[in-house]
Amino acid sequence: MIRALFLAFGQLSDPRSRRVVWVAVLSAAVAYAALAGVVWGVLFQTPLTDYAWVDSVIDLLGGLVVLLLAWLLFPATVGAVSSFFLDEVVARVEARHYPQLPPPRDNGWLGELGTALRFLALVLAVNIVALPIYIAAPGLNLVVFYTVNGYLLGREYFEMVAHRRMDRGEARALRRARPLKPFLAGVIIAFLSSIPFVNLLVPVVASAFMVHVLQSMTGHLRRAG
Repeated sequence: MIRALFLAFGQLSDPRSRRVVWVAVLSAAVAYAALAGVVWGVLFQTPLTDYAWVDSVIDLLGGLVVLLLAWLLFPATVGAVSSFFLDEVVARVEARHYPQLPPPRDNGWLGELGTALRFLALVLAVNIVALPIYIAAPGLNLVVFYTVNGYLLGREYFEMVAHRRMDRGEARALRRARPLKPFLAGVIIAFLSSIPFVNLLVPVVASAFMVHVLQSMTGHLRRAG
């Protein structure tokens, strides 16, 4: 697992992989800024009561909730947006470290779009349900956050990489047969996603990382160069 992580960070030496970082992060940032701007504008422009001080408190609390959700969900949003661009990163990792692999399956852009939207909807729903714990249970909130998002991110990145080499049923069977590695990889990805500035690199690093995790599960990591 440690070697796989080092190999993943080494992928940042590839200029095309770095380009994906900027494209994905800027796309997600623009989308989040637009969403936050709309929500913030509605809060401050719409009086909800007849009392100005009550509206001010509601506006303040609502703004804090928007900022908290943005911080919590930004990694998942970056992952969902960047999923449209990560196939090239995975291909370059495989070409660099696993040239013996046969050509990948062609899943088509519609399949990638469906996966990205399904993942984003699931992460949003789960984290919104868990939001009261994040707010009201210091200490426990970190455990819940990393456990939940570790599982979701591990599953998403694993399936994205595995579907290049096997169908959905085979990928699911492999993950369920050996769930610990994808889960631990997901926890690492979630942790990196919560570190400022480092989280900008997560989509590329996570994709490369999961390629090595998958190949270690199929017995090929030892031959990585």
